[in-house]
Amino acid sequence: MASPKPSISIVSEATAETDRGEGASHVRSPDPISAPKAPKRLVVDARNISLTFETADGRVDALSNVNLQVTEGEFVSFIGPSGCGKTTMLRVIADLQQPSSGALSVKGMSAEQARLARAYGYVFQAPALFPWRTIEKNLKMPLEIMGYSEFEQQQRVQRYLSMVNLTGFERKFPWQLSGGMQQRVSIARALSFDPDLLLMDEPFGALDEIVRDHLNEQLLQLWKSTRKTVLFVTHSIPEAVFLSTKIVVMSPRPGRIIDVIDCDFPPDRSLEIRERPEFLKVAQRVRIGLRAGHSYDE
Repeated sequence: MASPKPSISIVSEATAETDRGEGASHVRSPDPISAPKAPKRLVVDARNISLTFETADGRVDALSNVNLQVTEGEFVSFIGPSGCGKTTMLRVIADLQQPSSGALSVKGMSAEQARLARAYGYVFQAPALFPWRTIEKNLKMPLEIMGYSEFEQQQRVQRYLSMVNLTGFERKFPWQLSGGMQQRVSIARALSFDPDLLLMDEPFGALDEIVRDHLNEQLLQLWKSTRKTVLFVTHSIPEAVFLSTKIVVMSPRPGRIIDVIDCDFPPDRSLEIRERPEFLKVAQRVRIGLRAGHSYDE
């Protein structure tokens, strides 16, 4: 990287003020010129992604010409009816399924290279914790596989349990925790090896509304503190609008992108924002997109 050029101050007569009483010259420095911000890097770049597979009942067109660009630090939610390809798209990005056609890069690599480089963490719909391992040992599982030292494993367990407000539960087993707490463990485990990208497949869908609201607030705080890029699948319009910087509305099968909606709410928002007109306006646009895709005709 080139060394920055030295700054040069230019002062005109109009900016110089002399204190005649002291005989000293006081010069007001010009306002610094802020350097233009560098464009954010693409984390996901999907071009004309289609996916077709054969089942016992015949051919299924899961995705059709999906184009999507996600830049670093964004929180992008996918919303659409069941079977529209939201999870399929997430799995394609994770290299758990391969598209039939199109081009995909993840952090400038192929999806396979990104998977091998452990560029992402994945949070499933169910916590997928090992019931015979304590919470601490569940978090250590990916770290053990990746060859982290015992000291580093312990440091990371403490750090990420603290991030999800579960310090003190290290010795508990999953069955001793509530569903919401188990999902927080799953999120901590996905973050434990510090990936740049977090893929979340409807992690709060099975939880009641009160717990879900609480976890939405916690997830927003976690995103603010880590600045990860997040791709999040949901069926909930309020959840999508509350969490996201961008909402991707998808059609019924074959999955297509109907609309991409930017959300410019402040990062320190609380749940009360859901009653504000600007929030309701975005939520209504999501509903219109879903209706335009005939999501309620099935």
